[in-house]
Amino acid sequence: MAVLIATLAALFGLVAPAGAVRLKDIATIEGVRANQLWGYGLVTGLNGTGDSQQAIFTVQSVLDLLRRRGVVVNVDPRQLQVKNVGAVVVTATLPPFARQGSQVDAQVSSLGDAKSLQGGTLLATPLFGGDGQVYAVAQGAVSLGGGFAARGPGASAQKSHPTAGLVPQGALVEREVPVLLGADGTLTIALNRPDFTTAARVSRAINEVLGRPAAHSTDAGTVAVQLIGTSNEEAVETATAIERVDVTPDTAARVVFNERTGTVVIGNDVRILPVAIAHGSLQVTVKTDFGVSQPAPFSQGKTVVVPDTSIAVQEGEKRNLAVLKGGVSLGELVAGLNALGVTPQDLMAILQAIKAAGALEAELEII
Repeated sequence: MAVLIATLAALFGLVAPAGAVRLKDIATIEGVRANQLWGYGLVTGLNGTGDSQQAIFTVQSVLDLLRRRGVVVNVDPRQLQVKNVGAVVVTATLPPFARQGSQVDAQVSSLGDAKSLQGGTLLATPLFGGDGQVYAVAQGAVSLGGGFAARGPGASAQKSHPTAGLVPQGALVEREVPVLLGADGTLTIALNRPDFTTAARVSRAINEVLGRPAAHSTDAGTVAVQLIGTSNEEAVETATAIERVDVTPDTAARVVFNERTGTVVIGNDVRILPVAIAHGSLQVTVKTDFGVSQPAPFSQGKTVVVPDTSIAVQEGEKRNLAVLKGGVSLGELVAGLNALGVTPQDLMAILQAIKAAGALEAELEII
């Protein structure tokens, strides 16, 4: 781990400040967005790996399906077994400018207690948007991407996740989502990460490309571009001209911790004030051995197990105070902490202590 930290420190120390990126990579045009769709359906053709009789909603869905098709089934739902059918939730993402007849991928995931969806076929499933309208219909063979599940008496084998799969290009768009660009004579750009400095830089870059003072930032996350007219053609041409504008985004100094994986990510703009750090560790080991106490022959004693517990306390290697000068860069900060032999977990504690002391000029974020 120490070698990994040292390597990262050396690499980050050589990285130049963040350069310019395309506007289309850090912002979106308002109104040009994807929409989430979902629906409830049935997957048939399963080899006995579908929902059990306990999934009453699956049985009821099969009966309703047959009745709608004119098949009269007078049977108690509690006595019907549909091991070859599984109830699923179907989701899809409707991209912007999708036209009627376009095809998009559909994700299916088991809703009941099916063991596997391998070999199944999704029946026609309406996909609804947030407004309750049907925007697409999904149907087709379910692909698990190489996943499978097999079970037998006393043994089982499984690869990947067999209760979720994909229907490639299985959702057919039936309703279009209209996108009106520049309807009010304004093209609005929304930054993915709001920042006042970045918004100002975007406005200046757009004005340089268009050759007129058309753009101005309304807040930290929005830049409004005034169009000459209100036609959709002009809006498209303006969007095409500005989406490849090079902008250098500005970001806040931030240190991100992931306690689950022990990952620490330190932004390039992180700076610290003069501070001295001492780091040490204390290791306590508790070990218990079990012995047997055997009584003398012909005595009335009993054989018993006697625990023998030993406790060892070992203090970590002696560390001297390490002084970090004020305003050090990312590479110098990591190199200085690495010289103390810290682990990622210790690094989290040290940076939190530096922040508490008021010497860390950055935000701490735990994810």
